[in-house]
Amino acid sequence: MNKDVMILTGAGQIGMAIARRIGYGMKIVVGDRSIDNAKAICSTMNNAGFDTVPFEMDLSSRESILALIGEAQNYGDISMLVNAAGVSPSQASIETILRVDLYGTAVLLEEVGKVIKSGGAGVTISSQSGHRMPALAPEQDRLLATTPAEELLSLDMLRPDNIRDTLHAYQMAKRCNVKRVMAEAVKWGERGARINSISPGIIVTPLAIDEFNGPRGDFYKNMFAKCPAGRPGTADEVANVAELLMRPQGAFITGADFLIDGGATASYFYGPLNPDAK
Repeated sequence: MNKDVMILTGAGQIGMAIARRIGYGMKIVVGDRSIDNAKAICSTMNNAGFDTVPFEMDLSSRESILALIGEAQNYGDISMLVNAAGVSPSQASIETILRVDLYGTAVLLEEVGKVIKSGGAGVTISSQSGHRMPALAPEQDRLLATTPAEELLSLDMLRPDNIRDTLHAYQMAKRCNVKRVMAEAVKWGERGARINSISPGIIVTPLAIDEFNGPRGDFYKNMFAKCPAGRPGTADEVANVAELLMRPQGAFITGADFLIDGGATASYFYGPLNPDAK
């Protein structure tokens, strides 16, 4: 018997929290570059009554993304996408960040958008980092939103010599994610489906712990100490937002980005996290 299918990319805490919140009764295909990580998430979820299957995939490869979609279609119609895959500034080079977080996400949204079931919904995990970067020119935003995915990395603003460091690469990737979601929402809408993004702040996950222990660790610890919430967030709080966006209660929401960072970005611009604050 065919089921509605959820594609979950990124076998981590945020993706699993979202899948557990809304994936019951569905077939969930868990894609990750590490098949061991995918198997571990599937084992945890299957032991809790979910129906999941692991799949080895590389977000930086269109061929791999198409293979993941093909695997998902073996089980039924794809009605949900949760993209929580990616690498962080402390984990990867400039080139890898742009190839995975920027190009890969663009391809995934494009290809799933071609087959998503009517009434379906998707969410991609971006980051507060994209909100910290100064505004780009309208033409740059348009290029990030609409340039064919295979040409994205050839844009002048994304050439490695125009990217200062891995944090800048990550910020550009996350800004691009938000713009691609806006453009893809138009195409997904033609199929009666919706796509949104969530930009989390400091969420306690293994990836975040890598950041805490990395060269910018003190920066991140200071960030959540001085944000209005006074603490980092949890994966389940991200899932709270995703549940709204993916369920019928969010039927009028598409092409949007939701910042969930405990007020850290507000503090960065207008509070004690402002770099120019006395």
